[in-house]
Amino acid sequence: MEQKEVASVIGENFRRVAENVHEAAVKSGRGANDVRLIAVTKFVEIERIAPVFEAGCLEVGENRAQELTDKYDFFKEHGQTVHFIGQLQLNKVKYLVGRADLIQSADRPEAFTEINRIAGKHGLIQQTLVEVNIGDEPQKAGIAPDELEELLKRISEMPNVLVKGLMCIPPAAGSRDARYYFAGMRELFENIKGRNIPGVEMELLSMGMSGDYESAIAEGANMVRVGSAIFGPRHYN
Repeated sequence: MEQKEVASVIGENFRRVAENVHEAAVKSGRGANDVRLIAVTKFVEIERIAPVFEAGCLEVGENRAQELTDKYDFFKEHGQTVHFIGQLQLNKVKYLVGRADLIQSADRPEAFTEINRIAGKHGLIQQTLVEVNIGDEPQKAGIAPDELEELLKRISEMPNVLVKGLMCIPPAAGSRDARYYFAGMRELFENIKGRNIPGVEMELLSMGMSGDYESAIAEGANMVRVGSAIFGPRHYN
């Protein structure tokens, strides 16, 4: 397939996903634009990313600090909001603070302490989400649900970190089965919001990917992260 054809397909994929997101939001009783669509661009060359900007993409997500750094100027030239959504290594925090508009995948006290330290050095407040291991899977990152409130109380004492909500990656399952975990996340999100923890804003609930984003929206997600449904299968090195 020639480059122009590839660009056309990717642009059309993005428009289709965006339309599905809007429809799912309306079905869930919200406005069509109440759910934010993050185009996940990991391992995607900038030539293949450009068509989604032309199709109306406003936000992108990267999984690796180096790749986010390499593409950062390109993203900002196109007015994109940049998210970091991959596993957060402490030695990579310095490359993300101040570049990522939102770090979605911080999940332990040490990570937030390092974010706070680096952000303080730069005189800024870094916005984050807290990743929750909603399926209690030992191989996955994320704070255990029953440890979340205590972690948030610790973060609330960090002046250069602002928690904006929660993120999760549920156990691999069909979209119908994933709804169980999405519902659990929504309940956890609402419970934490009701605690009114100082310095913690429960505004964003980031859950749902290519195979289950419509189910996530039905259960309350207001941010979804979609990659392969837009760009096609990944080609890993």
